[in-house]
Amino acid sequence: MDWLDQVKWDDKGLVPVIAQERGTGDVLMFAWMNREALALTAERGQAVYWSRSRGKLWHKGEESGHFQQVHSIRMDCDNDVLLLTITQLGHDPGIACHTGRHSCFFQSLKDGVWTATEPVLKDPKAIYE
Repeated sequence: MDWLDQVKWDDKGLVPVIAQERGTGDVLMFAWMNREALALTAERGQAVYWSRSRGKLWHKGEESGHFQQVHSIRMDCDNDVLLLTITQLGHDPGIACHTGRHSCFFQSLKDGVWTATEPVLKDPKAIYE
């Protein structure tokens, strides 16, 4: 059986993916992959996702220069979620979020209010010129 056939794809042919930074253990982002994106990620050693909003493959960093080097691809016990262990490239410290932050998970619930807890490392206007 092909390794891609072991993934439990949803009804749209997608699987959720978590990108975790190898050095820190930080969860940097959540995205989706289709079969082609996962195959390309495994082949290239760089993260390729499926952009639901754009309806196309998205090589992380293709516009921003913030590529993700993939060290490992893991699948959960139900075969329906993937975990990438990555190194975030292109800026030091790494920027994974389109808001210019290290992680997409920069908002924390405090006293019933969502509060930004991570700084903007680079202005998104400068990233996506």
